[in-house]
Amino acid sequence: MVLDGTLIPIYRVAADRPDYSLKHKKRGMNIQVLAALDGTPLRTSGALPGSVHGLRAARIRSIVRRLNAAGLIALADKGYAGAGEPVRVPYKGKNKPASQKTANSSHAKLRGPGERANAQLKTWRILRKLRCCPLPVGQLVKANLVHQLREAR
Repeated sequence: MVLDGTLIPIYRVAADRPDYSLKHKKRGMNIQVLAALDGTPLRTSGALPGSVHGLRAARIRSIVRRLNAAGLIALADKGYAGAGEPVRVPYKGKNKPASQKTANSSHAKLRGPGERANAQLKTWRILRKLRCCPLPVGQLVKANLVHQLREAR
């Protein structure tokens, strides 16, 4: 499985400070996505404000605990370092030995198709230009996921 977060942009007034993501330089809602290694999105979390870091969002939504309880392993990016045993992240730092570089390369190749799950979830136009209240973003993303899974059958 691949664990990754994505920001669903929202267009709201400047008063919505918690929704502002410094990483993306825009307002939005943070969604955590679990995907299969082939890129099929399997599960999405509820929405949290865009200012919430991906690892914190995964902990709030109990994703790490549930992966551990189910005995599953998830591949994630370096932002999830410190998540615990079920989440595998690439090695950090410069001047890594060749073995760590090879491991990071293999990790990226395995995680790559799973990263496309976020792109698939954003194919609905409503999720590209969301101008409503940010609270139903989680339900919109889950509806998109259900629709995609039904079409895949």
